[in-house]
Amino acid sequence: MTSSFHRYSGRTSRAFLLLVGLGFAPAAAHSFSPHGNKHVWLNQQKVSVSGTVLDDNTHQPIAGVTITAGGRPLTTTDNQGRFTIQVDAGQQVTFQSVGYEPLARKWSATTTNASITLHSSDQKMEEVVVTALGIKREQKSLGYAVSKISGQQMTDATPSNWVDAMKGKVAGLNITQASSGPLNTARINLRGDRSLDPTKNEALIVVDGVPLVNGRFSSGVTDAYGAGSSGADKDIPVDFGNGLGDINPDDIESISVLKGAAATALYGSRAGNGALIITTKSGKRNGKGIGVTVNSNSSFQNVLKWPDFQYEYGQGNLERNANGDPYYSYGLTEDGRNTGSTSSAWGPKFDGQMFFQYDPELETTGTERTPWVPYKDGVKGFFRTGATYMNSVAFDGGTDKFTARTSLTHTSNKWIMPNTGFERLVAAFNGSANLSDKLKINFKANYTNKNSDNLPGTGYNNQSIAYFMIFQNPSIDLNWYRPRWKKGKENLEQIHPFSSYIENPFVIAYEMTNSLVSNGIDGMLQGIYTFNPKWELMLRSGINMRSDRREQRRPWDTANFPKGYYKQQDLFYMESNTDALLSYTDKLSEDFSLRASLGGNVMKRDMKEDIGVARGLISPGVYKLSNALTNAVAENKLIKKEIQSVFGLVNLSWKDKIFLDVTARNDWSSTLPANNRSYFYPSVSSSFVLSDLMQMPSAVSFAKLRLSWAQVGNDADPYSTLKYFETSIFPGSAEAPSVLHNENLKPEISTSTEAGLNLAFLNNRLTTDINFYYNRSRNQILTVPLDVSTGFSQALINGGLIRNQGWELSLSGIPVKTENFQWTATANWSKNDNKILELTEGVETPYQIIASSGSGAAEIRATIGGSTGDLWGYGLVRNEHGDVLIDASTGLAVRPTDKVKIGNAYADWRGGLHNEFRYKNMSFSFLLDGQYGGIVYSQTHHKMTEQGKLEHTLKGRETGFIVGEGVVDNGDGTYRPNTKEVAINTWYGDYYRRANMETNSFDASYLKLREVRLEFGLPKSLVSRWKMNSASIAFFGRDLLMWSDFPMYDPETAALNGATIMPGVEMGQMPSTRTFGINLRANF
Repeated sequence: MTSSFHRYSGRTSRAFLLLVGLGFAPAAAHSFSPHGNKHVWLNQQKVSVSGTVLDDNTHQPIAGVTITAGGRPLTTTDNQGRFTIQVDAGQQVTFQSVGYEPLARKWSATTTNASITLHSSDQKMEEVVVTALGIKREQKSLGYAVSKISGQQMTDATPSNWVDAMKGKVAGLNITQASSGPLNTARINLRGDRSLDPTKNEALIVVDGVPLVNGRFSSGVTDAYGAGSSGADKDIPVDFGNGLGDINPDDIESISVLKGAAATALYGSRAGNGALIITTKSGKRNGKGIGVTVNSNSSFQNVLKWPDFQYEYGQGNLERNANGDPYYSYGLTEDGRNTGSTSSAWGPKFDGQMFFQYDPELETTGTERTPWVPYKDGVKGFFRTGATYMNSVAFDGGTDKFTARTSLTHTSNKWIMPNTGFERLVAAFNGSANLSDKLKINFKANYTNKNSDNLPGTGYNNQSIAYFMIFQNPSIDLNWYRPRWKKGKENLEQIHPFSSYIENPFVIAYEMTNSLVSNGIDGMLQGIYTFNPKWELMLRSGINMRSDRREQRRPWDTANFPKGYYKQQDLFYMESNTDALLSYTDKLSEDFSLRASLGGNVMKRDMKEDIGVARGLISPGVYKLSNALTNAVAENKLIKKEIQSVFGLVNLSWKDKIFLDVTARNDWSSTLPANNRSYFYPSVSSSFVLSDLMQMPSAVSFAKLRLSWAQVGNDADPYSTLKYFETSIFPGSAEAPSVLHNENLKPEISTSTEAGLNLAFLNNRLTTDINFYYNRSRNQILTVPLDVSTGFSQALINGGLIRNQGWELSLSGIPVKTENFQWTATANWSKNDNKILELTEGVETPYQIIASSGSGAAEIRATIGGSTGDLWGYGLVRNEHGDVLIDASTGLAVRPTDKVKIGNAYADWRGGLHNEFRYKNMSFSFLLDGQYGGIVYSQTHHKMTEQGKLEHTLKGRETGFIVGEGVVDNGDGTYRPNTKEVAINTWYGDYYRRANMETNSFDASYLKLREVRLEFGLPKSLVSRWKMNSASIAFFGRDLLMWSDFPMYDPETAALNGATIMPGVEMGQMPSTRTFGINLRANF
């Protein structure tokens, strides 16, 4: 089969070269511009001022300071705090930066140099933030909530996936990961689930004004439970990463978190779940040459937490010899029948006995007895200390006509599982050119190359190392597996010390590989033409492309693929966005100011997938489709989508005290039927600066009230309204779809109301931000069951109504501030209440299954009056007093007949607390974050308990019997205590069986020491001697400690079911990690 990677790599390279060429075009145009005279409006004299912005305490340069004049952004300072601006003489210029008080300055026509000193403050009410469409606004003018994260916060304690660094820093932001390997892709949710489709609850990602394709594309038909089961063409869930994780965190200037509908309404049907607006670093005008920043980051990872394994009893099933004593025998020996084939650990106690056991030299039963001892490294010893090295260099600089920044970053990761990790190279260029006083060009191009020889599979299936961790026995030495293949039978027969169904872990790591080669390009070209001080036109075109080659290899003699398996998947996806925005700005009177804009957008998306599968290999170890044992199976997909939009916005200001914003957008989506293709998304928001409108107590420095109302949406997946056929596993044949299409489908609509209050006290030493929101989402796009006699098993319809309401609170303060010392504390807290108000009319089933664990043990159900995260399954049967009912005849818990709600996957509330202490050139900071409430169902806990491998199964071991806690029904309304003994393996196996969701579900509350950082700034005398502007060394840690009652690895993670992250379910979880690292940074 022709590789789409090779086919598209040429296209990708040509596009990249074109973008780079366009990037240098502004410089060339400037070099040959015949116009040397400056155009001056209103005959005002211009003044060009250069300078440096310093911190008043440390006297260190401040990077990223926003400089504005007349409400319009001019530039930001570079990494050395330098700037060069051109303004009218006497015009007020404002300097603003996070954590500092704004400063206003004016200069005469003779001024050329300036030194600016900013005073520390936690006042954030007047800082500039990036809003929808990339428009910069003063925060005090906004009628909706926007949280800002600085780029520095993303690199304080860098994880392997930088998205993880946002945890605990923004109220209402929930990041869920599947602990799925080094790339560890995240699910990003703002203010709860608005859709019953679990794949449609993630925030929109926008980078430098251009939406980013951020989907997780699975490697095929993948389930967390039982993937690759006998006879099925299923591979294993593998986290191949996504576009967001490929952004270099060192290139991020800031992230604006737009939580509500009013903040995102200008994105229409794409922004029903909020948005993250990422602004990357750009070149700065400094007039002093090129600045160089070198950053080196080394971090090391080990396992954060292990389950409480028991090492007192070994392999077996309570077998006893003729004398009635527990015994063990690997194979049939003189001691008795074989007891060494089970995966359970109900065998004899480790007491130094001498038994016939496995002999690694003979690769079978030993000829002599050996001591019966535990191997405590049987699981833990498989994992290594992981390492991640990230090194980057960036160059930036510019003049009053041209600025540029370019960076090169290399990341090398060796994950904690042997033979896994990745390499990533990111090259970035960001430039701008003032071709004239009226025309400005902005250009950006990023190239990403990511490759991995092996990424780990996840889930409860025997292709995953997590599966081996469950089934490994405490009496089996991990070293027995290391040779991988039996002598003389390399690549033909694995070493299996006790079960041929449990794959050799080193075969999983080194032979059952999931490789990736990925190339990506993101580019943007923007032109801004200023006709005069009132009229401005912006044209922008952006593109992001990815081309992936994935290969999955399975050798001979694996449980699911005895003759091997090979899959080749080629993915190419591309999205382009073209925007136009015409803006008018005017001072209508002394009191009123107006900004009005009208624009449009065209989004086009293409995704092509080619899959080739060889089910069985002629020659072992030869991974080519031409080596297929039978005809290789091919599958091809081509998916297209387009959205055309027009939008407008009006910003009205009265005395800079009251602000009113009105926006409107209309989308035409290709995924909706022609009669329902057009949808309108309006918003209204207002901000009242109370501290300027009325007299406040002297302790109140600032007060603002904001109100908003908006509607946004969520459209359908491509081809949901059409009937089409899919390829079959039989050559030349096709299958009818199982889901009935809907020609009258409508988009999901979310209507949101929000109110907020910003307050600052004690000369801005203490600030608070309080939000309340209320959101109703209707027209849910659902699949409902159909009678199979219709020819379909499901139908796609609109229905349902979901309500989300909640509170968000953010606090910032400076408890102590002296000349050399400052303590800054920030905290955030959020609570969301989700409720399903309506489901589908006319459907007999009283619930909708949103997602399932695959084993059927856990279901996320939607019921009227319930919540989207409700977990349903079988529980314990209890009497009216809450006692567990026991069957008198068996001594086992009575089994229920109906599933019940066990709990909810989502926390009752979440919070974070960050403290930073600065003394001269030294700083120390730490971040605590956590959640209260929620539950997690653990498949791993079920199986390890059933097999007697956890400490809590030691109860009853001495006698081999246990009396279950509970009562027996006397049949007359009374109960008696249970007294019947049951064999321990029977009791634990039944009470904690897979279907008993209640006994395998646990409180998901936790508190984590998320970040710790100790940084030292090198003295100026030493820095200047080395010809540097500044330098620092920092030591950091991440996820160092966790406090939780969850008995397994980590309550924060979720199952990766195909490409869907399923909260509240743990299905063969990989260990989470803690990180220690060192960071070196120097500016020249």
